[in-house]
Amino acid sequence: MNWKKHFSQFCTLTLMTGLFVAPTLGQVGQKESPPEGGKPKSFVLPKKENFALPNGLQVTMIPYGSIPKVAISAIVNSGNLNESAEQTWLADLTGDLMKEGTPTRSAEQISEESARMGGDLGIGVGLEQTNVSADVLSEYGPEMVSLIADVMQHPNLPASELARLKNDYIRRITIARSQPGQLAFERFRSVLYPNHSFGRIFPTEQMITNYKIEDVQKFYKDNIGAARTHIYVAGRFDSAAMKKAITTAFSGWQRGAAAIEDIPKPVSKRAIHLIDRPGAAQSTLYIGLPVIAPGNNDYIGMVITNALLGGSFASRITSNIREQKGYTYSPNSQISARYRDAYWVEIADVTTAVTGPSLKEIFYEIDRLQKEPPPDAELQGIKNYLAGLFVIRNSSRQGLIGQVAFMDLHKLPDTYLTNYVQSVFAITPRDVQRVAQKYLLGDQMTIVVVGDKSKIADQLTPYGSLAN
Repeated sequence: MNWKKHFSQFCTLTLMTGLFVAPTLGQVGQKESPPEGGKPKSFVLPKKENFALPNGLQVTMIPYGSIPKVAISAIVNSGNLNESAEQTWLADLTGDLMKEGTPTRSAEQISEESARMGGDLGIGVGLEQTNVSADVLSEYGPEMVSLIADVMQHPNLPASELARLKNDYIRRITIARSQPGQLAFERFRSVLYPNHSFGRIFPTEQMITNYKIEDVQKFYKDNIGAARTHIYVAGRFDSAAMKKAITTAFSGWQRGAAAIEDIPKPVSKRAIHLIDRPGAAQSTLYIGLPVIAPGNNDYIGMVITNALLGGSFASRITSNIREQKGYTYSPNSQISARYRDAYWVEIADVTTAVTGPSLKEIFYEIDRLQKEPPPDAELQGIKNYLAGLFVIRNSSRQGLIGQVAFMDLHKLPDTYLTNYVQSVFAITPRDVQRVAQKYLLGDQMTIVVVGDKSKIADQLTPYGSLAN
């Protein structure tokens, strides 16, 4: 560290604020240990009010915070999971068209009404769920419920907007297919999830071109309904008024079909999937395999193992190939979870000349963690980091809704949240070693590499055979 530079910046700042006290030479030379962190506190989940309507719609209301705002999310158990092999992105197209007005409101009117309430109504489509949400001033909470209900129950799905959206989708596909990270992601998922919607990332241009408004209308009718919907409310609100608004706005909605359950059976074996990009200065790496999903007794241990190995800035793989060797700028690992399904993956963009050495170091760090439990001090730092992230996730209305919706999706008890911090700090070095040994099986990891084949093929030979 250049202490002179930092000392100069410190002096400039404190002189500007009038709080400067000149340190002695002895003080400048000393490096003081930071104070020990306080005892981690349990998360206290605000008291929830749950109720259901006769049509199957579920509601959870959570008083939270002191700011006069309220977040409302209507989460439908429907998304890309509900698409057939010839319907990739049809769920996304349906979500986008739902924004385009109702019989009583144009898209512009929906936007203006949302803005008047101090928020913005958005629709997000994911693999398993579609979320219609807004965050508005508390006094407008019941009115926003009515607006969300109108958009969800009476979308125009106008054919006049279909061509514009399809052209936009085709542009997005073209851009994505020019990016090595997207190509690697697509191949990785297709290998793990053959013949399943989770393995279909991008539609073909012909697929998009062929979509008709009747396809969108049918997808909406088949997949958006009360029985698949759970409304979450968090923030400052009048409980009686909010309950009345939800009951009035949603009681007339048709039940619709129950949510489907299509749990994939991911596969993985040690093989290299190489996508050639002649002249590429970098290689994009995806290395991973299926692991345990939320609800498994080892899941929190898996979360900690991931953070220690590659999922935090202080992680081992990051320190190795970024800080020590300079192979890459921003590697990371993650656990990607869905209902009863998850995978672990390490992602890195590395210089072409060190593609093979990067793989060597990644597998070295996995092997090292399996052979030796991490030191107590290193693990404690990771646990402090995860406990801090947990606090941040619970520090906003939408964040709290996200946490509770996560529990509901994965059928977890409230104690998952209320005991999360204690569960994190209960993990021992031996637990981390055991989890790494049990689930991060190097000989079963799929390896996807996007780069210049002529320069990297030989580098990859020690790590597996090339897949067809």
